[in-house]
Amino acid sequence: MTSTRTSSLERAFAGVADNYRGSDVDLHAVYAAMRRNSPVVAENFMAGLGVPNIAGQDANRPTFTVFKYRDVMAVLRDPTRFTSGFIAEGLGAFFDGLILTGMDGEEHRRARALLQPVFMPDVVTRWKPKMDAIIRDEYLLPLVACKRADLMDFALHFPIRLIYSLIGFPENDPERIHQVAAWALAILAGPQVDPEKAARARGAAMEAAKMLYDAVKEAVVQVRAEGATGEDLISRLIRAEYEGRQLDDHEISTFVRSLLPAAGETTTRTFGSLLVLLLERPELLERVRNDRALVGKAIDEAVRFEPVATFKVRQAAEDLEIGGAQIPKGAMVQAIVMSANRDEEAFEQADRFDIDRKPKPSFGFGFGPHMCIGQFIAKTEMQVALNAVLDLLPNLRLDPARPAPRISGAQLRGPHEVHVVWD
Repeated sequence: MTSTRTSSLERAFAGVADNYRGSDVDLHAVYAAMRRNSPVVAENFMAGLGVPNIAGQDANRPTFTVFKYRDVMAVLRDPTRFTSGFIAEGLGAFFDGLILTGMDGEEHRRARALLQPVFMPDVVTRWKPKMDAIIRDEYLLPLVACKRADLMDFALHFPIRLIYSLIGFPENDPERIHQVAAWALAILAGPQVDPEKAARARGAAMEAAKMLYDAVKEAVVQVRAEGATGEDLISRLIRAEYEGRQLDDHEISTFVRSLLPAAGETTTRTFGSLLVLLLERPELLERVRNDRALVGKAIDEAVRFEPVATFKVRQAAEDLEIGGAQIPKGAMVQAIVMSANRDEEAFEQADRFDIDRKPKPSFGFGFGPHMCIGQFIAKTEMQVALNAVLDLLPNLRLDPARPAPRISGAQLRGPHEVHVVWD
């Protein structure tokens, strides 16, 4: 039976998807038309689709939106001319202004260097056998005899279980982890498009942020009391030096809290989309099953083809020009990742899901100095999970008795359900 806390996690996940879903239109067709006819527009395009802005955008700031690969690349790769500090006014307000995505320059470099080591390939690779054991023993083996499931349930829970263990939360209280993860997700519902909902949502998000901080600090205190000798993020932060000194419990708790809203979110939705894209193509799924060297390619192509974070926002630090448009200093620039990833000038047969295409940077995990700090662990989790699914669920296919899954959402994009059966 689903527990109350697990239900709160599922409700929070669904609520975030609902908050950012935007207009129910064919976004790929909309973006293709924009690339052809209006590759740069002087408007807040995402607000027009009904998507709230996490950046705390001042209504008086002019906004420009870019859709082409070359223009999105130019914005994301240049943190000097296109800055991110304004994010501290929006989503960052729920983290006392301390959020990695809302830092610029040397402050960002130092903070990222402090957090990065636990997400490096050598650390994650050492943790891979534990990932595999957790995914198989705790999630998939108990499911095998059922012969049918909604794999989004699995996709929601396994990344949270893995990442919170890697961060350093106690592993003997899964109910507590579910609640902590629900609070982290609830913060993402703070930004709202509807002004009538905004004040109430902001209050709820601030309350969730406070409870999340308390839970993280409790874990930090426990890890410190136990000697902080592990490879987890909290232990590493306790042992680390920042600006020539060691961090106190408050600073560690604040750093860790700022990472948690996205900790499972991106992996869950990307893995869900990956499953849909493979299940819709049974011959490709079978090919991947028979050649596991293709798993990584399938993940990379899914990140290009259906990115979870569909756009990024930056602020012009000076008067500049992009795509022939004059952008004044202080203006906001929306870089539409979802459009750039399907740009016909950058990708041959861009609207085709092709795991054999020549590798080329796409923007599903961002690009440049603010590229997702956890992308390697997210990809590793998905590799381990997909391999386990292919090993343990023979002849996996979409459930013909249930509606076909649909990848949707103008932001935080992915499927809501993936009903499958197996032999």
